Amino acid sequence: MSFLTNAIMTSRLSRVLPAALLLTGDLVLAQTYKIDSDDDIISASKSLAQNAMSYYHGNETGQTPGILPGPPPAGDYYWWEGGALWGAMIDYWHYTGDTTYNDVVTQAMLWQTGPNQDYMPPNVTASLGNDDQGFWGMSAMLAAEVNFPDPPPDQPQWLSLAQAVFNTQADPGRHDDTCGGGLRWQIPFSNNGYDYKNSIANGCFFNLGARLARYLNNQTYADWAEKTWDWVQSVGLMDGEYRIYDGAHVETNCTDINRAQFSYNNAVYLLGAAYMYNYTDADPKWEQRMNGLLDATIRDFFHNNVAFEIACEQQMTCTTDMLSFKGYLHRWMTTMTQIAPITSGKVLPLLQQSAQAAVNQCTGPPDGKTCGFQWSSGTFDDSVGAGQTMNVLGAVSSLLVGKVKPPVTNASGGTSSGNFNAGSGSDSFTNTPAPITTGDRAGAGILTVLVLGGAIGTFTWMSTGA
Repeated sequence: MSFLTNAIMTSRLSRVLPAALLLTGDLVLAQTYKIDSDDDIISASKSLAQNAMSYYHGNETGQTPGILPGPPPAGDYYWWEGGALWGAMIDYWHYTGDTTYNDVVTQAMLWQTGPNQDYMPPNVTASLGNDDQGFWGMSAMLAAEVNFPDPPPDQPQWLSLAQAVFNTQADPGRHDDTCGGGLRWQIPFSNNGYDYKNSIANGCFFNLGARLARYLNNQTYADWAEKTWDWVQSVGLMDGEYRIYDGAHVETNCTDINRAQFSYNNAVYLLGAAYMYNYTDADPKWEQRMNGLLDATIRDFFHNNVAFEIACEQQMTCTTDMLSFKGYLHRWMTTMTQIAPITSGKVLPLLQQSAQAAVNQCTGPPDGKTCGFQWSSGTFDDSVGAGQTMNVLGAVSSLLVGKVKPPVTNASGGTSSGNFNAGSGSDSFTNTPAPITTGDRAGAGILTVLVLGGAIGTFTWMSTGA
């Protein structure tokens, strides 16, 4: 670390003075990230990536590859956020070309695939949600779309992993008749939350379906995506003004809607809608849906053109999960402008302003560049963590979108190998005991451990259109 003063000339002084100097406005100003040019953005992104990766210890001796410290009470982070981190780091590589972390990302993504190569590792069964699995699947899908270096031939490939996640979620066992359809939040029925159908679980499935439809030019995926969107609207989780609500319980036929709104819900559906717009060659229906949701997202989640988490930010009641949502909002809205360029004029200037607010508050100790959460405040708020750093990394690195190619397909340069039957040997969680660990979500440990198991059938219905 260097300081812009001739008074600090020795290594001893450079170790003694930083904390004191951070109290001065001049140092904070000097060390604030700059995003005025591509070189500034790359430099800031590299520093932010390093800070984000400082929370990861899975590549250290005795640690578990792929996951952030946790789950609670062992650490702050649930399994899914590791998958989200790798998506952010894949985007970082895509935008900057920096390969520093590629091997770590590949090791992490492959380590957590589980024995059936479907992102359902047995050690997380007792807290495994469709949304958790979906985030890992979306990161694998991103790797395929940006031609992230393919794994060795004897390892599962990015596209096949994304297909495995989609296939396991498309299985009839995941789509029961309660509430007229839709995915439940949790996968094993012994888990706390199995009686809840929520927007993010169905949003991840919708998102993957839309992206696989475009990548493989396959109508079956698109049909699932449209069916999912229609169900979310019909049950009231997305209203006529494109507000997306959290979820509802099956015992009330999904009438007790929890009206909390989160930016990652809007973002995951918005990106999926853009892919459907692209796949359908600008079908007016999907253009209307995309534009309607885009306007609602700007209305609800950008205050004075700065990303804002309306459910929790005002009173800072955000959970660790919620503290990572702004990054997905920025990253996925950015990708939308490549998939549906008609949105770029409205979206890119907004994201530029929001990113500037994000870096303006990255003035925290120990180096004057630590990022907080409340971007609109203009000051560092002492809220630090992997999610907060991932947010700013995503916002800043994606400013380089004009320098990179749009997501590829298998017909436009995609190299990742797929498998339409991926996930066909996966557990359906009907006959095998679910392991209970101290890291399970609250309440799951006291539930009766039901018998789980079985196998998902072969997905021959997806054998055409490849």
